[in-house]
Amino acid sequence: MLLCGIDLGTSSIKVSIVDASKQQLIHSVSFPEEENEIISPQPGFAEQSPEHWWFCIKEGIKKANSSKKYNPSDVIAIGISYQMHGMVIVDQVDKVLRNSIIWCDSRASQYGDKAYNQLGADFCNSHYLNTPGNFTASKLAWVKEHEPEKFSKIKHLLLPGDYVSFQFTGNYTTSESALSEGILWDFTKKSIATDLMNYYGFDHSIIPPIQPAFSNHGQILQSIAQELGFSPKAIVGYKAGDQPNNALSLGVLHPGQIATTAGTSGVVYGVSDELKFDPLSRVNSFAHVNYTSDFTRIGVLMCINGTGILNRWIKQQFYPNLNYSQMNDLGAKSPIGSKGLNCIPFGNGSERIFNNKNIGASFTNLDFNNHGGAEIIRSAHEGIAFSMVYGIELMANAGIYPSLMKAGKANMYLSPIFTQAIVNTSNVPVELMETDGSLGAALAAGVGADIYTSADEATQNLKVIETIIPTSDFQTLYQDIYLNWKENLKV
Repeated sequence: MLLCGIDLGTSSIKVSIVDASKQQLIHSVSFPEEENEIISPQPGFAEQSPEHWWFCIKEGIKKANSSKKYNPSDVIAIGISYQMHGMVIVDQVDKVLRNSIIWCDSRASQYGDKAYNQLGADFCNSHYLNTPGNFTASKLAWVKEHEPEKFSKIKHLLLPGDYVSFQFTGNYTTSESALSEGILWDFTKKSIATDLMNYYGFDHSIIPPIQPAFSNHGQILQSIAQELGFSPKAIVGYKAGDQPNNALSLGVLHPGQIATTAGTSGVVYGVSDELKFDPLSRVNSFAHVNYTSDFTRIGVLMCINGTGILNRWIKQQFYPNLNYSQMNDLGAKSPIGSKGLNCIPFGNGSERIFNNKNIGASFTNLDFNNHGGAEIIRSAHEGIAFSMVYGIELMANAGIYPSLMKAGKANMYLSPIFTQAIVNTSNVPVELMETDGSLGAALAAGVGADIYTSADEATQNLKVIETIIPTSDFQTLYQDIYLNWKENLKV
């Protein structure tokens, strides 16, 4: 029996095929080769085409199949990880009404702020664990005001994973975890967020049927089984937002455990068994993948929008002929501190840690006679690390105090500069593990298909590759540089 895991990222799609009995990766691919672009028709807007996501997913699966390393007909369950907080709307004939407004889009912040004030901070914090902010519900409020014709045609409001699951199965479902990331779940009432829905004037029928993240979300369509070569009995057995799924992929499922990732965005994610929240909503709390109305598991999420996307921007603008490993080597030629060059990396929309302000990105103290490419790269990697440490400090407001973080050895954690900086500045060790979001989604699908009895069983064989610990020789140096970095923040 085989499991297929799909990680619907902002830049690309990753597909992994896993042997269910051995819990081992057989093959994985990414598609497309060139990173998907973010459509930005106005400053602060960020959109992508759901139809293009689906095209990339199918092409990614076909690319994986072409390896001939497995028999596609042995795939019996599919797991989906997807970029959080996105908004997909479909009409009565299941046609997408507009591009998805994705996670880093800033346009809805004022709608969420107004709802927060009207419904009351205490109410929103206790019921939703968040301000409505620029999350999915508020994005739909923007559509209602600015695109009323499209709003009037809505059959269902979907998270990105709900849309992909429908394309596989022809069946609409969502989960409590998915709804919570859109501020569409009420933790006090243990139901959809009726007060916010009513405030925005949304018909409750737009919410698809709710079922656990680990469950049978539908058997795949015969036409899809034929196109992809999968068993016609295969099901979608799991779907979750990328950060809760990333935590699962690292075996982070219970109170006190901490996950981190640094892809397009940078995240630190801690699990609690209490309804914890940051009163200022700079750090956000959502239902974890194993949350149920009777089993409290809350993921407390600190997110920095501008992390790996900054590294990608530098590559595109200055080093298109270098790969990321070669960029890491070039940056390492500069000393710790980048000869005084500071990088503020917040150039990918409004940042939650700044109460949804967009403070932009910048390089400060640039000296044309002293700084070159090595300093640009190193200061960017250090600035990304410092921004995440700044966010880690804010997690204390929600009762999260990391003592060990787990990360997949991927993305920015492939950069020794970044890894050394975040570990020594935060004084928190990092375990780098042999896993990623698509592998985790595949294993989770095995839970939904009743191959494994629990997520703990599904992730029991995860391996630690390397542990990075703080070094006394570097801690003081990095922490002094970090204090100087914070003085350059304009917030």
